[in-house]
Amino acid sequence: MIYPIVAYGDPVLKKVAVDITKDYEGLTEVIENMWETMYAANGIGLAAPQIGKSIRLFVVDATAFEDDEPELADFKKVFINARIIEEDGEKWPFNEGCLSIPKIREDISRHEEIVIEYLDENFKMHKDTFSGMAARVIQHEYDHIDGILFVDHLSPLRKRLLSGKLNDITKGNVDVDYRMKFPVLKKR
Repeated sequence: MIYPIVAYGDPVLKKVAVDITKDYEGLTEVIENMWETMYAANGIGLAAPQIGKSIRLFVVDATAFEDDEPELADFKKVFINARIIEEDGEKWPFNEGCLSIPKIREDISRHEEIVIEYLDENFKMHKDTFSGMAARVIQHEYDHIDGILFVDHLSPLRKRLLSGKLNDITKGNVDVDYRMKFPVLKKR
């Protein structure tokens, strides 16, 4: 099942998500549906708050970057109850976008390397170090489960300059080729 992507302005995107247990109802289906939703929207990552679920779960498929980083050829992971425990290296900018904030892309600086603890879809604990694009994509999705959006990393001036476009997204005044759920639909 393909979920609608929750649009900018929905309060669920600003909440700090809660941990889940392995008996979370329908977890396997939620994960499968998140993959399907992400691929249908041509995304490389999707966090549960983006489908309206305030739980610490996100999925990442960074294989799109394998030309630049061959080690990402099979990089497809589920992160449950993740905690970034270390960020290291120079921050570097990259032009990011977000399925919840369509048609807006901005340069965001993120750490080069992270150490993260998480459970996989089988609730097996991992503590891994990621760098480069893998670290960037994980940090972007991790922000979602902490109630942070990529535009929150922008300067106040830059965010003010984007406020009209962000308000349009909230109202559903944006053309996308995937299902979305808008917090404010304009009256007709």
